[in-house]
Amino acid sequence: MRRRIVLTTVLAALVAIGLFGVPLAVAVARYFVTAERAELERAADSYALDVSGDILRHRTPDRTPSTEDPTSVAVYSPQGTLLAGAGPATLAQAGEAAGADGVVPADTADDLVVVVPIDDDGTVVALVRAATARTEVYWHTGLTWLGMAGLAVVALLSAYLVARRQARRLARPLEKLSATARDLGDGDFSIRADRAGIPEIDSVGESLDSTAVRLDDLLARERAFSADASHQLRTPLAGLRLQLEAALENPHANLRDVVEAGVATTGRLDRTVTDLLALARDTPPVRATAAADELAAIELEWAPALADHGRALVLTVEPVVAGAQLSGPVLRQIMTVLLDNALRHGAGTVTVTARDAGDVLAVDVADEGEGITPGTDVFHRRSPGARGTGIGLALARRLAEAEGGRLRVTRPQPAVFTLLLPLEP
Repeated sequence: MRRRIVLTTVLAALVAIGLFGVPLAVAVARYFVTAERAELERAADSYALDVSGDILRHRTPDRTPSTEDPTSVAVYSPQGTLLAGAGPATLAQAGEAAGADGVVPADTADDLVVVVPIDDDGTVVALVRAATARTEVYWHTGLTWLGMAGLAVVALLSAYLVARRQARRLARPLEKLSATARDLGDGDFSIRADRAGIPEIDSVGESLDSTAVRLDDLLARERAFSADASHQLRTPLAGLRLQLEAALENPHANLRDVVEAGVATTGRLDRTVTDLLALARDTPPVRATAAADELAAIELEWAPALADHGRALVLTVEPVVAGAQLSGPVLRQIMTVLLDNALRHGAGTVTVTARDAGDVLAVDVADEGEGITPGTDVFHRRSPGARGTGIGLALARRLAEAEGGRLRVTRPQPAVFTLLLPLEP
């Protein structure tokens, strides 16, 4: 790319120099010829003034013209005979010059020549010839062309240097972008493109950075899915295992009831996996369900689990929100986390209250335990080995925020969690 930019710029400069330089060189050559001819005319007129007195008195001029080499001046008779000065013995253009009214060019192969007539009352009495070698004109023209060629070389060199610098300025950020894209393809999502100060290239860098951020976020979601899923699946899996173990230990157990319970638990596991996959891919489910129906299903699922520990579940749904439509899977997953948290870390009766909070549904989950230790962030994801990892509550908050809601601790002791979810139109 760099070579192409430099070559294109130098070629463009060369074309521009040719388009302007060649006509200028021709004009310069013509200028020197014209200037030299004008100088010859001045020399001839000056000598004619000097010798006109002698010519009018019919005397041979004895004045030697004072001219610079290689210019030569001579005076001739109307018939073309040399009278004085430096020049050929005979003037070949005498007849043409004698009949002309002004200066007559009489160039030869080697010289530039002008002839100026001297007249007396309209009669030509003498001719003055001024000549200079063409090599003099060629010399001045050649020197000027050499200077122009030098300027052209300087212009080409300047164009080359500017093109090389510009090529480096353009190619370097593109090379860095290419390296950044390779690192991104190798899995380094923390890489960020440098800014070059060129809007078009910076736009590509910003798009690459945005892609890296999105891929990093997607990978983080996928990695978090295993921890979130294991936490959410642990309770139903444990219940299913207990059911099967109890059936094996009791030879009189009704196997059909055990299988039906296992199928129901498997269905809950399938729904949990579906909901968590949607969250991990940033596409949370939005299937609308009546609040009362969803909460009633949750009560049927969790009341036996709490009863096995000698605890009760009390559900209260205000009539004004009983038919409110909201995202059923999101509510189910969040309530699963809150009720599991109350079962593991709480005590006494668990109370669930669904109430109207303006444009949102508020669901309060309370128990009669010791509550939350002051200064504890229950939504912070702690290490897997710690008691009460916080994975479930962190996941519940993420689910609520993904749906446009909120999950917060309303009262720390005894603990009361409040879930706010927007209602479906």
